[in-house]
Amino acid sequence: MEFDNNKPIYIQIADSMCEAVLAGKYAAGERIPSVREWSASIGVNPNTVARSYERLTDKGIIFNKRGIGFFLADDARERIIEEEKRMFIEEELPAVLKKAELLGVNLKVLI
Repeated sequence: MEFDNNKPIYIQIADSMCEAVLAGKYAAGERIPSVREWSASIGVNPNTVARSYERLTDKGIIFNKRGIGFFLADDARERIIEEEKRMFIEEELPAVLKKAELLGVNLKVLI
């Protein structure tokens, strides 16, 4: 996994898990790699992955079955889609619209 220096690694790891879910790599209710498994596979400190898992748990995307491991929530895909839509509308779309306006690109061209 290649990391972007402009974004915290734990957030990038959480984002990559969300992308994997959206791509169908993990199914609802399925066990995901343990903190140690994933940290070893991507070459980061287990604490960094643990922080990513904490973020995903807080968002309701994964949950921990004590002593068994982490699992994908049944509605994880829907939660991720809703969060991604919100972020796109609030953070990315305004920049795209501003750039389109500066370039004289109208809505018809975009569609």
